[in-house]
Order: sequence, then C-alpha cells, then structure tokens
Amino acid sequence: MSKRSDFIVNKIVSLEEAIFIIRGWELKGDKVVFTNGCFDILHRGHVSYLAEAASYGQRLVVGLNSDSSIRQQGKGKDRPVNEESDRAFVLAGLGMVDLVILFSEDTPFDLIQAIKPAVLAKGADYDPNVTDSNDKKYIVGSDIVRSYGGEVVAIPFVEGHSTTNIISKLKD
Repeated sequence: MSKRSDFIVNKIVSLEEAIFIIRGWELKGDKVVFTNGCFDILHRGHVSYLAEAASYGQRLVVGLNSDSSIRQQGKGKDRPVNEESDRAFVLAGLGMVDLVILFSEDTPFDLIQAIKPAVLAKGADYDPNVTDSNDKKYIVGSDIVRSYGGEVVAIPFVEGHSTTNIISKLKD
C-alpha cells in the first residue's frame, strides 16, 4: 500500500483507539463532532452532509454501521451493497472525516456514551428537540450529549440524493 493509502487506513480505528485519540484532540482544544450511518453507496448527499457536520467542530468522527448491523435494520435483502471494510475505507478517504469506527449494535448509543462528543449530528429526518426515545425522530444519544452541555444538530438533506434512489435507478 502507498503512504497515502496507509493514511486512510489509519483513520479506521477501534473504539478504544478512538477514545485515546479523541482525548488528545480535546486536550488541544479541538471540538469533536460525531455522526453515524450506513453510508452504503457514497453520494453527493452523504458528502454534503458530512461536510456540514464537520463544520460544527474541528474533528469529525463517524460511527459506521457494520454489515450485520445494517441487515438487522431491515434495509433490504440486497443491503449493504458495499462491504463494511470498503465503506470504511471510502469514508476515511474523505478529507473532512478524521476517524471511522465500525459498530455492530443497532444504534451508536455505546459509542456516543464512550466518546462524549461536543456535537452530535444527524440528518434532517431526525429532530434534536424530540426527547421521547420511542419517537422515530428521536436522536439516539442526544440525552447523553445534552447531559454534559453538548450540542445536538439536524443537518438538511440534499434533495434528490439518496442511496435508495441510486439503487432504484440501477434496477430500472
């Protein structure tokens, strides 16, 4: 692998490694933003979303659903299209992404609890003001982030750009 590829691969870390790195950033005064998702077929909407999320701080950490986690969510029998190692590599290759952490649970609750980001970002299909964890618009981990004075934000979508739309076009 080239040195540039090594740089990308080194941004894909375990939770334990992430905590160590993040605490170092925080000691330097960097504000850490956390978001999560499947990022199955990376497209303009994803990149715009990640760039906007990154703008809320100095460091962006992405929790990436593992293949098994995506299957558990019932996104469809053909999902994920790309394997977790490929999805992680592509995400880590983006300049605005500082770390990628794979997780196998249904939600990133444990990651958020361990990382304690200054900002928790989700897409606009979620609502930072919803506090009922049974509501579909509830942002998992928002209660944790708010408990220590962190910020929870919803980022608007880029209209017409979604993985579901791309897959639909491919099938037509």
